[in-house]
Amino acid sequence: MNEETDDASAPGEAPVPPPSAPGGLLTRLRAALGSHRVATALGAGALGLLLLGGGALAVGAALRTPPAPVRVAQTIANTPTAESRPTPEAAAAPVALRTCSVAELAADSRLGELQAQVVNAGTGEVLFDRGGATPSRTASVMKVLTSAAALAVLGPDYRATTTVVKGAEPGTAVLVGGGDVTLSRTPSGDEGVYPGAAHLDDLAAQVRAAWDADPANPPLTRLVLDASSFGGEEWQPSWNLKERDDGYMSNIAALMVDGDRDDPYSNTSSRSDDPVGRAGEAFAAELGGIETIERGTAPAGAPPLGAVSSPTVAQLVDKALVVSDNTVAEMLARLVAIETGAGNDFGAINAGVLQGLAGYGVDTAGIVIVDGSGLSDDNAVPPAYLTRLFQKIAAREGQLGVLLDGLPIAGERGSLSYDDRFTGDNAVADGQVIAKTGWIDTGYTLAGVVHAADGATLTFAIYALGDVSDDAKQAIDTLATGFYRCGAQLSNR
Repeated sequence: MNEETDDASAPGEAPVPPPSAPGGLLTRLRAALGSHRVATALGAGALGLLLLGGGALAVGAALRTPPAPVRVAQTIANTPTAESRPTPEAAAAPVALRTCSVAELAADSRLGELQAQVVNAGTGEVLFDRGGATPSRTASVMKVLTSAAALAVLGPDYRATTTVVKGAEPGTAVLVGGGDVTLSRTPSGDEGVYPGAAHLDDLAAQVRAAWDADPANPPLTRLVLDASSFGGEEWQPSWNLKERDDGYMSNIAALMVDGDRDDPYSNTSSRSDDPVGRAGEAFAAELGGIETIERGTAPAGAPPLGAVSSPTVAQLVDKALVVSDNTVAEMLARLVAIETGAGNDFGAINAGVLQGLAGYGVDTAGIVIVDGSGLSDDNAVPPAYLTRLFQKIAAREGQLGVLLDGLPIAGERGSLSYDDRFTGDNAVADGQVIAKTGWIDTGYTLAGVVHAADGATLTFAIYALGDVSDDAKQAIDTLATGFYRCGAQLSNR
């Protein structure tokens, strides 16, 4: 007799009622559990699972009757299979706890209204943030944006050219400024503040040779100065005029010599209120025989008499960054605006520079660029933009390696090697902080790259804004040194 299919009781055993019969298994379970609702739940669900498990074999053996096929089919249908059973989400990767705090350094009252951000350049993780998303004035850190745009739009090998052409009137030559603020009145072979600059004596020699080569030419007695390559005002209205008197900024014109310095050998030297006129007088002295100097424009298609070119954009970027030359930065910004088609005046700089920056793929939302030098309080750039741009710079993307090589270095090069920077305990970061400095009356700034003590590469921007004084520089250096010491363990607390 097949035990799996026969319903009869075994010989000598009392008949066992089916589970659903009076006095059967369900009845006995309900009696044992009482009238609690659990009994009902067990009868409908839990017991069904019990019958399918090991208990079901025992019950089946006792009853010598298998569970009802319909119940088994229903239970199996309602049981999740391996394919339908939900799988747990993949466990999130553990996040390292960063414990190195610079909170006390960041609370230094010398920092005024602090805005700052630090990013792990390797991972992109923001390690430290104090108002990093808020656009604010940058001071000379703006030169980083100007330089990056110039490298993208003009290229590192671009040179601005100053030309001389024959004028429309007999005995006239026209000196045409091409935006080269570095053109020098110092003798050839004797460099002023701009290494590699073109010299007026060279240009004058070319003009004299070309003029004298044509016997039909009358004596050269009249010089016209054409500075029309740059338009609009020469002085940005938001700049303080003391910057010109103190020797930090010139009027911005397409024709000038030695950045319009009184002393062509000194980076900081008073400037005039007529850079074009000064350049004209210096060139006339080199030519000799000039009786009249006036402003005007070159006639279309005029025969050329001579030309000289500026240092390369790569050389100009170095000058703009390492000693923070304001006039060179304005030259670059204006040439970018012209090349992009944005225009040739101060108002065109914002569109031109932003267009130049677009290719780097960093969001420029909220940025306002009033000038190329950062002298204006009206510039607005969030620290977060700089930390992301410096990731590109640190990786030498595109032509940005030129910019990286032009930056000051703590204790070694440029404005970070002066006697009041990274001294004392902060000297531990010498050679490891590569960054652009900035200061105006309402703020001190520093932004760049830190090669931290633990081997991590960080990008950072620090703005100390408001009622701050010269000692903000030391507080900024101390905070940057804190970033160096903490490295990838820098905490935001």
